[in-house]
Amino acid sequence: MAFACGAHMVAGLAVGAGIGYVLDRWLGTSPWLFVVFFFLGAAAGILNTYRTATGMGMALGYRPAEQGNEEGRPGATPAAGAEETKSQRGGNRGGQSA
Repeated sequence: MAFACGAHMVAGLAVGAGIGYVLDRWLGTSPWLFVVFFFLGAAAGILNTYRTATGMGMALGYRPAEQGNEEGRPGATPAAGAEETKSQRGGNRGGQSA
């Protein structure tokens, strides 16, 4: 994990600085786009390092699902006073009557 965190930081800085350098040369705005994209690359590297360190994955806005907090979902606890019906328990199995 330490190598991945370091690689994310270096890659973010390198890509940001590279894009800024190329745009500055093309548009003649030196050094402004280089500076802007350098900091954007640094921010992307920090964000990727944070995601790697916390195990959040790479999906945008990823949040782990909370277990058992919504009625009707697997693993959810029934609401207070709610009775479990035969269909919720699996129905009439094997022709047996209840």
